Amino acid sequence: MMPGVPQPLHSTTVLLVRRDGAVCLASDGQVTLGNTVLKRGASKVKRAGGGKVLVGFAGGAADGLALFTRFEAKLDEFRGNLERAVVELAKDWRTDRALRQLEAMMIVADRERSYLVSGTGDLLQPDEDGLLAVGSGGPHALAAARALMRHTALPAREIAESAMAIAAELCIYTNDRLAIEEL
Repeated sequence: MMPGVPQPLHSTTVLLVRRDGAVCLASDGQVTLGNTVLKRGASKVKRAGGGKVLVGFAGGAADGLALFTRFEAKLDEFRGNLERAVVELAKDWRTDRALRQLEAMMIVADRERSYLVSGTGDLLQPDEDGLLAVGSGGPHALAAARALMRHTALPAREIAESAMAIAAELCIYTNDRLAIEEL
């Protein structure tokens, strides 16, 4: 473990897929404590902004929910302006002493934009392929989704489902009980 370098979250997989105007956000349902599975059917994706914004989080469940609540407040404060809300959340997360202790990452998306937000001040948009992933199974899901985007004509939801199934086969912190939200 290197000081100052964020460590991977060993807690879930969340994947965002955009294709042909569709937006799909999927998460697995597993909640673990150490090496014990506590719950198999949790939902780590939610809607905000009157249902127009999708939010998925990886990391500590309580931390993710706390960040979701903060994000919703920012979205309300800035009258649904997603970009402004995530920028302000990222600034608060980086500078607020209590928020800095939260161990989670979030993906937020509306019909036009997607962002990955982290407590290290990262605020990233996806590459041109429209894919984002977080959590311990995120790299597996992202690789699978990229391959499916390049070599199939599957719609966003089917890419997300297939990529998440592959991640569940590889990551012990990810299961195949999916929660999916679409725009």
